[in-house]
Amino acid sequence: MPGNDPLRDYHRKRHFDRTSEPKGRGERQSRETHGEPAFVVQIHDASTMHFDFRLEVDGVLRSWAVPKGPSSDPHEKRLALPTEDHPLEYADFEGVIAAGEYGGGTVIIWDEGTFRNLTEDRHGGEVPMAEALERGHASFVLHGRKLHGGYALTRTGSGSDGGRERWLLVKKSGSSGAAHDAPQPHRARSARTGRTLKRVAEDAAGAAGAG
Repeated sequence: MPGNDPLRDYHRKRHFDRTSEPKGRGERQSRETHGEPAFVVQIHDASTMHFDFRLEVDGVLRSWAVPKGPSSDPHEKRLALPTEDHPLEYADFEGVIAAGEYGGGTVIIWDEGTFRNLTEDRHGGEVPMAEALERGHASFVLHGRKLHGGYALTRTGSGSDGGRERWLLVKKSGSSGAAHDAPQPHRARSARTGRTLKRVAEDAAGAAGAG
């Protein structure tokens, strides 16, 4: 991200007097649990329904929009389109982004947990996650409520021709640990509250009416 503020694009796209999304604290409180950084997968019913896959890296959530969501089948390569870095507090966000705002629509937390970096150089040394993503390939193991085992993110298009970067999110072959495939979004339930997208939207509308 250009400049010294990795959240510059995130802040530039949002009006925090109109959206309930977190602005993010300057001190960047780590969400690490038992020494491992956090990940979250949110379902976002915006202009186009998609899953948002986010990894805690260097004090922010590095983020990708995954149209079909993660798969537990190593033969299924899921397109992942990078989006702006999000504040760590976004891992707790579940609610409705107001119509007319950037990304307007309903969001639920479909999965959450921690991950461990598995990316290594040719000598077997660990490559830091930020460096791995800069190079265009990162391997990691997820410890979520629904997603488990090894996954990889690989850049397949640099966007150097003026287009958008393209990545693939893939379950690693031979990776242990059962995992859930991404569900039909409208039937999916939040890992945090058990609510569906419809219920979150209804609760938000009810709260607004009561106010």
